[in-house]
Amino acid sequence: MITENNSISPNTKKSHPAPIGNIRWQICALLFFSTAINYIDRQILGILKPQLSHDLMWSEHDYANIVATFQCTYAFGYLFGGRLIDRFGAKKGLSIASIFWSIACAAHGVVRSAFGFCCARFGLGLAEGCNFPAAIKTVSEWFPIKERALATGIFNSACNVGAIICPLTIPWIAVHAGWPFAFFVTGALGLIWVVAWVVLYDNPEMHPGLKEEEREYIEQERNTHGETSVPWASLLGLKTSWAYMLANIFATPVWWFYLFWIPDFLHKKFLLTLEQTGFYTSVIYGISIAGSIFGGWFAEFLIEHGWSLNASRKMSLLVPAVCVLPICVAASVSNIWISVAVVGLAAAAHQAWSANLYTFVSDVTPKKSVSSVVGLGGFTSGIASMIVAQVVGFVLTATNSYVPLFAWASTMYILSLLIIHILVPKIEDFNSRDSLSTGVTTDEGDRA
Repeated sequence: MITENNSISPNTKKSHPAPIGNIRWQICALLFFSTAINYIDRQILGILKPQLSHDLMWSEHDYANIVATFQCTYAFGYLFGGRLIDRFGAKKGLSIASIFWSIACAAHGVVRSAFGFCCARFGLGLAEGCNFPAAIKTVSEWFPIKERALATGIFNSACNVGAIICPLTIPWIAVHAGWPFAFFVTGALGLIWVVAWVVLYDNPEMHPGLKEEEREYIEQERNTHGETSVPWASLLGLKTSWAYMLANIFATPVWWFYLFWIPDFLHKKFLLTLEQTGFYTSVIYGISIAGSIFGGWFAEFLIEHGWSLNASRKMSLLVPAVCVLPICVAASVSNIWISVAVVGLAAAAHQAWSANLYTFVSDVTPKKSVSSVVGLGGFTSGIASMIVAQVVGFVLTATNSYVPLFAWASTMYILSLLIIHILVPKIEDFNSRDSLSTGVTTDEGDRA
């Protein structure tokens, strides 16, 4: 049965005053670089949209179809990738996925039609969908409760690092070596990362460099009974799974809108060159780095100061949701720096939101099924994002204005948090429950 008090025990913290070793942070660094490469690969298309649209004569609908193809297959990659990683482990699963998405990224450089780009994006989305399920599962295995949000925030900040590196480097490569070469270079980065992952990663039970003191610190407050993977049908019966999926459906498409259309918005609104667009886009994602790390730190700060898990997680979601609201004016102002500032704040808020939403999954889900639930959330949000991409293309064709799109983006996080609060009035850590033994054990109130 679920206990009423889900705050972090002071006595537990005293029993582990000085964790020895930093292997868990080395693992976090590997996840950071994987995520950065993942985002560089997918963002190239948005950065090069003006040039590709001109050179290959794409319409807004052509571009929307290419984006939607990626998001559709990314959704299925999340769904089945999460399940496969729960079954085979992060080491093998993420290695294979990275090899495939690197090849798919390089394939963009050899195609010349909208259909060819759809095919390349098909492969890229299917493989890249494995990254976040693997990363969240790895964090749930390698970090104690109070450090999970910070670890997630750190590796999730790589989205922004990738999104900064991409607009700063890709335009230069495209101008001096041609846009196909940009896809070849970034595809090669993923293959280099695979080598490091295979050499340096293993799970905590098997890692040769992990000291016993650090292992005990990682395992504090965690139920260590044997676990089995939980069937999808059982996971779909939990309100916590539905809270995560519905929150993703409403909020995640906003991030994809930023990623694929913000460079185009800046280019059209302020009549920028390709390199100027890259500069201002990098500023936006530079601002957003702070959001990801702050979001993870803020949750840990609240827990350390006596807040319950429920209160700290929800407050860490509320603050970003409020910070997104000003983006509604981004398309209406005439000063580019004001526009960049409010979009940057919204992007930072999304990253803080994302770090805590991912951590919410590791809190309320059996450890062996974390990737599966992340996969379900990624699948549903991917399908939603695919539909939104088509709607964005339609709105821009019909109105030639970003105003209604930014107005929509401003409200989605408040709505998502309301859904979470209704479905999960009290967040409690699943993996620390004494009742956990073979999978999903929960009160009837937890079931959808």
